[in-house]
Amino acid sequence: MNKLTHFDSSGQAHMVNVGDKPHTHRIAIAVGKITMLPETFSMVQVGTHKKGDVLGIARIAGIQAAKRTSDLIPLCHPLALTHVSLEFQLNKAENSIACQVRAETTGPTGVEMEALTAVQVALLTIYDMCKAVDRGMVMGDIKLLEKSGGKSGEWKSA
Repeated sequence: MNKLTHFDSSGQAHMVNVGDKPHTHRIAIAVGKITMLPETFSMVQVGTHKKGDVLGIARIAGIQAAKRTSDLIPLCHPLALTHVSLEFQLNKAENSIACQVRAETTGPTGVEMEALTAVQVALLTIYDMCKAVDRGMVMGDIKLLEKSGGKSGEWKSA
């Protein structure tokens, strides 16, 4: 097992030095979902929610969150993102909405945290916009699906 990189030899938290790492094209894909009441799901699906286009606003919130990840996660490096995309899949049988985020950069460190943060904030935005009609929504199954680039190369979730 690898060691935790955000701690120095005396156990103190620190930001990892990426100054000598090569710049490579890096991609991370993360997913998560939110489950809700059938009535709430229908409002989002049909677009009749009084607050407007729930998924459109959640998409913008996710992109904004990816760009601000280093402001939220203390030891993350600020990254020059080259691409962030969010896709939503609606599942009527489960009354759920899955969010998948693809984040990309060319640089010395990966974009896993940016992709995961974007998923979380997009789902939280859906919750925020729909909580007036459904406070029992559940967010979950948030995980990294895959990443590529850098010294560790490609990784895919089992």
